[in-house]
Amino acid sequence: MPGPLTGIRIVELAGIGPGPFCGMMLADHGAEVIRVDRPGKAGDPRSPTTRKTADPLLRGRTNVELDLKSPDDIAKLRDLVKTADGLIEGFRPGVIERLGIGPDVLLADNPKLVIGRMTGWGQDGPYAAAAGHDINYIALSGVLGAIGRAGEKPVPPINLVGDFGGGAMMLAFGMVSGLLAVRNGAPGQVIDCAMTDGSALLMAMMWGFRATGMWADAKGTNLLDTGAPFYDTYETADGGYVAIGSIEPQFYALLRDKLGIASDPLFDGQFDRAQWPAQKERLTAIFKSKTRDEWCALMEGTDVCFAPVLSMAEAASHPHNVARRTFVEIDGVLQPAPAPRFR
Repeated sequence: MPGPLTGIRIVELAGIGPGPFCGMMLADHGAEVIRVDRPGKAGDPRSPTTRKTADPLLRGRTNVELDLKSPDDIAKLRDLVKTADGLIEGFRPGVIERLGIGPDVLLADNPKLVIGRMTGWGQDGPYAAAAGHDINYIALSGVLGAIGRAGEKPVPPINLVGDFGGGAMMLAFGMVSGLLAVRNGAPGQVIDCAMTDGSALLMAMMWGFRATGMWADAKGTNLLDTGAPFYDTYETADGGYVAIGSIEPQFYALLRDKLGIASDPLFDGQFDRAQWPAQKERLTAIFKSKTRDEWCALMEGTDVCFAPVLSMAEAASHPHNVARRTFVEIDGVLQPAPAPRFR
């Protein structure tokens, strides 16, 4: 079945992280994505020539090699972009302008082109020209300072929030929105996608909570950041972990019943923050009394809002993920399947 983006052609100027992830998303859903890499990358472990069967971020591409410092290859790139609906690039601000393929040039060649520009800090602002990585972008946006346990240092959530959530997914949304606008008669345009902006946006609900006094700047003290005893992970007797998210009263009541604490007055005040430390101490002891599998047997599939904390290998073989084919093998490499699904 053709994907919803079938018929769309995207040119991707080779990069790492969020740019390729955005290209993967578009290719997964039917777009023709042509990745432009530098010549002589065949021996480079980052090259699509050597990595395309090992790196899920590079799946679904057509690959070409062009030297963007060569006038002849720049001319070839411009000819290629004239046939495209969109272009993705992840250089620092000003780089493609200096190469002679800035937005003014490309939009003059192809007025309906949607140009997605992926950066950490954005195309302007005091930090725009500085180097950085995910950890830096989410630090500046206020995200990193909100992640971690009380009294401990902030914990980077791998590079999920800046590179992929606040960067690549925002860029994919921006590209599809721009392409839809063109289909509806609008001219081509430039998308300034910054990981600082995108990661800040992912915190919109917390900013709303903060405005109403429901969220404090002190990490690890709030409803969703391990402050609440009913929304946390707990170690089990065998050294495994389980995750509990019993927020709603009916789910919390079921949790108390499953744990044998339904009549314990300590747990009567679910949202009494003064009781949270004592409640958490008690739950820590309870969860360490059984193995992870024993807790799964008791709670899995119930409305407690429960799941075992799985390793990557375990996640790929869990019955629910197997039933949904959440993970697939492509060219011998196990990897996440395309999402979302269109039925």
